[in-house]
Amino acid sequence: MNVSAQNANFLIDLLTAKISESLSMENEKSITDSMREFMSTKTFAVLSSSQSYLFLESPAYILDMLNAERSGDFESWLEV
Repeated sequence: MNVSAQNANFLIDLLTAKISESLSMENEKSITDSMREFMSTKTFAVLSSSQSYLFLESPAYILDMLNAERSGDFESWLEV
């Protein structure tokens, strides 16, 4: 798949904002705190790698991945 670096970065930023917004509403925290928390996860590390193409997935998919990571099942996502 041929996605420009600029488009990949835009999608990563957009997904980070959407996921942070969802986490904020879910946990009744500020978006800033939720973003800080999300950006310290393995899920975010995979998302921020443009070579993973995770930025092409939906926010719901990435939230599922984050929830799996929180429950200790992150390794299964790396096998996909």
